[in-house]
Amino acid sequence: MSVQYVGLHEINGSLIFLDDVDNVGFEETVEIRVDDGTTRLGRVVQIEGKKAVIQVFEGTNGISLKNTRTKLTGKPMEMPLSKEILGRVFNGAGKPIDGLGDIYTDKRSDINGQPLNPVSRVYPRNYINTGISSIDALMTLIRGQKLPIFSGSGMPHNELAVQIVKQARLSGAEDSKFGIVFAAMGVKNDIADYFRRSFEEAGVMERVVMFLNLSNDPIIERTLTPRCALTAAEYLAYEHDMHILVILTDITSYCEALREFSSSKGEIPGRKGYPGYLYSDLASLYERAGIIHGAKGSVTQIPILTMPNDDITHPIPDLTGYITEGQIVLDRNLNQMGVYPPVGVLPSLSRLMKDGIGEGYTRKDHSDVSNQLFACYAKVQDARSLASVIGEDELSDVDKEYMEFGKLFEEHFLSQGFNTNRTIEETLDLGWDLLSVMPRKELDRVDDEVLDKFYDHDRAVERFELKEATIIPELASKGK
Repeated sequence: MSVQYVGLHEINGSLIFLDDVDNVGFEETVEIRVDDGTTRLGRVVQIEGKKAVIQVFEGTNGISLKNTRTKLTGKPMEMPLSKEILGRVFNGAGKPIDGLGDIYTDKRSDINGQPLNPVSRVYPRNYINTGISSIDALMTLIRGQKLPIFSGSGMPHNELAVQIVKQARLSGAEDSKFGIVFAAMGVKNDIADYFRRSFEEAGVMERVVMFLNLSNDPIIERTLTPRCALTAAEYLAYEHDMHILVILTDITSYCEALREFSSSKGEIPGRKGYPGYLYSDLASLYERAGIIHGAKGSVTQIPILTMPNDDITHPIPDLTGYITEGQIVLDRNLNQMGVYPPVGVLPSLSRLMKDGIGEGYTRKDHSDVSNQLFACYAKVQDARSLASVIGEDELSDVDKEYMEFGKLFEEHFLSQGFNTNRTIEETLDLGWDLLSVMPRKELDRVDDEVLDKFYDHDRAVERFELKEATIIPELASKGK
């Protein structure tokens, strides 16, 4: 028998307080009937003895202390699920907003997910091709990985997210089992329209599930959005054997909502005002990525976050970096130079990349070309630092070669345009052409056997229309 409680003890922001409550559970869903006859939803967020604190999803405007009727449902918040969610658009709380009606439900699942035995996890292998050279070659996204993008205010992370959704593919026949769950939190209406329009125009909407939480929606809905998205992803992955890529943007908006909510509960703030449990809260999202033993599907995550003041030591990117398996960092200097996507190569990495590339996955030479590109670009930065002190004319001949390589690398490899989709073979071939600009003896991260097969200085000169006068013949000869 369900019990209704009439009246409230207190209202504070989006929270209401009930006294003398029995048999209440944490995260339990609550139905709140207000004076005008409408019903709102909430969830129990705190229990102190017989006092329950309830967070109201739609806000507390118009709620009375005396006549409000509160009903405890006895279960956590659940999301209706079926294969029909593909191609649909939902709000942050998992309700359809595309005008196509309700979902015919196969099952309902707790949005907080189920506890996962770490022993049942399978080590991630196989890669997801994004069509973006800098990511595919240098910080490869592995199926089942969590690989965040660290961006900043005004950077093109929204465009990058759209490009990944449009271009992401699996290799071979498995691509038919590939889907994307896209969740946007705290975005403006024009950005939300941009996401929807871009996916529809690209013809990929039938394999995308969208969750849109707008900036004028309640903050409580923002804290639910990633959990609803991950619940949908887990259902498609483990019930329908699909490989799901989850893109969450912007995690910073989620954390700001969490901070505001924590403050309204009167909790003691931690670093920069964020709650002390921010680490465990983010981990409860990120750790829902992976591959489970016996399951044919997988969940891969790309959380996108904007670093306040481009500060990578800020609590949000700092804690995210501890939990996830690498990061893709967008560089503001490259962005100002007109390079798109402005991926900063040196601070970026993918910790699982080594086990998902090479023969049988991408191509046998992938690791060699990746290591050598990293090494050469690191020396480019050293040469540029030296040139800023003594002038470019005073550099050694080899340092000038690195300066030339850096320009070509940024112009042809990093910068590829919003609509350019490169296969992994095209990306690796381009990498070898760029490396072939350098004197062969400078390529010290690659075996001679591999160099004999891929190094071709003449082809590089022709491809990039280089003047031979800028290349030192005795250094560039294949025999050196």
